[in-house]
Amino acid sequence: MRNIMTALLVAVVAITAAAPALAQDTEGMVFGMVLVGPSTDRGWSQAHYEAGLYVEEQTGAEMLLFESLNPADAPETSLRDVVAEMVDSGAELIITTSDDFEVETTEVAEAFPDTTFIHISGDAVLNGTAPPNLGNVIGQMPWGQMIDGCAAALTTETGELGYLGPLITAETLHLATSTYLGAEYCWETYRGNDPADLEFVVTWIGFWFNIPGVTLDPTEEANTFFDNGADVVISAIDTTEALSVASQRAASGETAFALAYDFYDGCSAAPEICLGVPYYNWGPTYVDVLESVADGTWEQAWDWIGPDWNDINDPDTSMIGFARGDALSEENSALLDEFIAELAAFATDPETPEDTFMLWRGPLSLQDGTILAEEGELVPGVDVWLLEGLLEGMTGTSTN
Repeated sequence: MRNIMTALLVAVVAITAAAPALAQDTEGMVFGMVLVGPSTDRGWSQAHYEAGLYVEEQTGAEMLLFESLNPADAPETSLRDVVAEMVDSGAELIITTSDDFEVETTEVAEAFPDTTFIHISGDAVLNGTAPPNLGNVIGQMPWGQMIDGCAAALTTETGELGYLGPLITAETLHLATSTYLGAEYCWETYRGNDPADLEFVVTWIGFWFNIPGVTLDPTEEANTFFDNGADVVISAIDTTEALSVASQRAASGETAFALAYDFYDGCSAAPEICLGVPYYNWGPTYVDVLESVADGTWEQAWDWIGPDWNDINDPDTSMIGFARGDALSEENSALLDEFIAELAAFATDPETPEDTFMLWRGPLSLQDGTILAEEGELVPGVDVWLLEGLLEGMTGTSTN
């Protein structure tokens, strides 16, 4: 246990005079945050880490952090070991931040029934396997991915897009598909092109980030996309190799762009070629969860949270945002505004069924010919979440 203790970092942020008044029941409260990757990955894990800092600033609570809990960086450390140390250190709430932790989170929540657990992603609550002290939270990233795909389609000149995905789950399938739907729509609607002329190729590396000798190398795969004719690569992994490759190729005179993922500042890895980044803003939701645990009002739920359509980039209200990159042209940025306005109008229309997405409307079929939605039919949100394959029109595998 000594090694685990040295890996736990207590991050305490001073509360400034300009911060909101602290709720007395959260001052000094302890919560745990478990990351699958490093807190400086410019992606998924950094987004959660900075959300934890936001919670500290807004509430006066203290964060216990364990980062890089994965088979490569901590092969002998279990989630249960980490959680036991956090609980011993006073954590009343523990947030586990990877789909990879789903089974273990359920197990440790059962072992520590007096502690509240939030598993990010996953659907244990939805499928009825979660103990009563475990909830699920996830952002409705299909919106962000549709915007992502639109930005790519507005920019490409070759009509060939590469999508660098992590590993295959229902969630990653519906995110890749959302990106494709956004790209197809903007390719046709704003550029007047034939959807059949758009090529959208998906490659899965096998994990959320590169593990040498275990996953495909994302640098090699990004280069393969460009070698095969793509001029835009859409990254959906936790790290920024696609941006580095695009930057190198652009520096040698090629036309090469990329999009980052997860973290609002993801484009900083290579701003000159970055078109933008769809990102999660976990902080406001984490504050809500922590305060509800503190005052005894927390209730188990599967929370799939959408953007604040008044301003998708409001740091205090919106779970999902899109930060534009320096490489997105003014003309295409204006077209992207039009597309986002269309999404907002659909999402806020009182007649729109709850948890449905504008472009998830039939006719839609999976690659194997299975009909997902008939003409004009919207795909229910739960069917989007539980998607079993990629759509016709996409190139790539749907199964491991």
